[in-house]
Amino acid sequence: MTQLPRRTLARQSGKALLGLGGALLAARIPAQAATPQAVTPCQKPPAGRVKIGFEKLRDGGYAPLLGHKVGVIANVASVDNSLTSIVDCLHQAPSVQLQAIFGPEHGFRGSMREGFSEPEMQDPDTGCTVYDIYTKTGDALKRILKKSGITLLVFDIQDTGSRFYTYIWTLFDCMMACAELGLPLLVLDRPNPISGLDASGPVLDPRLASFVGRAPIALRHGMTVAELARLFNAVFVKKQTGQKAPLDIIPMDGWQRDMFFEDTGLTWCPPSPNMPTPLTALVYPGTCLFEGTSFSVGRGTTMPFLYLGSAAVDGRIWAKAATKAGCAGMAFRDVWFTSLVDPFKNTLLHGLHCAVTDRASFDPIATGMTLLSTGRHLAGPSFWRGTGKTFDQLSGNTQIRTLLDKGAEAPALAALWEKDLASFRALRQTFLLY
Repeated sequence: MTQLPRRTLARQSGKALLGLGGALLAARIPAQAATPQAVTPCQKPPAGRVKIGFEKLRDGGYAPLLGHKVGVIANVASVDNSLTSIVDCLHQAPSVQLQAIFGPEHGFRGSMREGFSEPEMQDPDTGCTVYDIYTKTGDALKRILKKSGITLLVFDIQDTGSRFYTYIWTLFDCMMACAELGLPLLVLDRPNPISGLDASGPVLDPRLASFVGRAPIALRHGMTVAELARLFNAVFVKKQTGQKAPLDIIPMDGWQRDMFFEDTGLTWCPPSPNMPTPLTALVYPGTCLFEGTSFSVGRGTTMPFLYLGSAAVDGRIWAKAATKAGCAGMAFRDVWFTSLVDPFKNTLLHGLHCAVTDRASFDPIATGMTLLSTGRHLAGPSFWRGTGKTFDQLSGNTQIRTLLDKGAEAPALAALWEKDLASFRALRQTFLLY
């Protein structure tokens, strides 16, 4: 999900999503509300589980969509709790005029690997055109939105809580376009699967902006997509376009900031091919940084982002070094694995199996920095992928790589972003809903 964009692969995908819809509501909140006090208190959902924004929209008879030609940014994880696609629900609702579908990275059907998307096509179940908007920005994106004929755009995709997961930047780019077009945007909220108590890690240096980070937010941002939309709109969209997008949101009921996904009562549906479980999302903010190194992150195995390895490293030595360094809530063992995808396809690798032993005390950023430090020590200068630019864009900071080359350990690295993180935490607080 986080490799830097390559190109769009024009390939037809076979199957459309599942069918059938459900019942009806929708407590909308103006996105301009500045503080949590302005938000209607969340109600406890049925059976103690979290009620996502889409379910509230449906329960309210899709009221915000009435009279509009609706476009939806969605993918395979855009489902209700029965795993029915929200697109199918909208299509089968007599009161809703579904006009178009927009696919992000991996495409609407999720058929493509990281860095790729599905081409423009017609969805056989709904008859709607599915537009590819992966990495589309500016005039190109505005042309697609205008061509589609929609009068309202809906965003409903599951995020993972990490800055470099690209779906939030598809949201960001669409907000920029909506601001300039005056096109209403409705964001339906979903849980941050790795909890939302706090933000941590380096804040993006704006000079390193890319599709794995458009704006200066922390690596683990600790926000939901609706909260991010409020922040983006009030700070970054307004600054860059001179105006805000016409933004509304529908929050969740029953979600609390200390919840991990397993606490929500919802069913996990992988939002991208290498995000199979909520546990993957939890380690992802730290181990995905290895995408900027010469090491494998376990893509093409059953344990993506939980396996790290290289053909040139002794995993036994690395496991001992990582264990000695001390990573709260995590244990390590050496493991041999073979990836089934490029760039490590059919290559036997030796490295680490990273196992979370205590979710509450585990810190993915601190652990990631420790593993980078110990891995760099073992691999030497060949540790980095290419010039190191990919790593810098993922981390959002040019100094981390320089200090790692000098043998720095995790505590010294954390001092690099302490001041910027404190500022982001204060800014973030203004836009929290829960």
